[in-house]
Amino acid sequence: MQHVSGTWSPYLVGMLIGLLSMATFYFSNKPLSVSTAYARLAGLLGNLFYREHTENLRFYQDTKPKIEWGVMLVLGMLLGAFIAAATSSDMTTAWVPALWEHRFGPYISLRLGMAFVGGAIMAYGARLGGGCTSGHGISGALQLSVSSWIALVCFFVAAVSTAHLLYRL
Repeated sequence: MQHVSGTWSPYLVGMLIGLLSMATFYFSNKPLSVSTAYARLAGLLGNLFYREHTENLRFYQDTKPKIEWGVMLVLGMLLGAFIAAATSSDMTTAWVPALWEHRFGPYISLRLGMAFVGGAIMAYGARLGGGCTSGHGISGALQLSVSSWIALVCFFVAAVSTAHLLYRL
């Protein structure tokens, strides 16, 4: 499969993610995952605005809102995505991608609203499923976890179904 000139090879990136996952297990004995990190970030924000309420939530009694390795991984992912886009032909300042605009119009508010709703659904699913796409799809699959392979199949079925529903591909 040929990749677009100027972009990062998906094979190289996949190999690097696999090596990162193996190194994470080796050095920290932890899986490569981010859903708990997002929950910790939400707890940190909750502490800024309403500490008493956040501290009384059962989840945050067990999982303290703090900056730890997973939070730093999320920040590193954002930085890495920026570097990858800046060093390839993928860097854009468009708030509404062309495919979205063609199907739903040029409305930034609709695009951002749908991104927020989609993110909220994914976050809820990650908490409900005991892990996110990286936790199940990378770390769990690497460990040959049956539940992670089932989750991975469900991720792909949902993604393909959603793409067909939204874009009628």
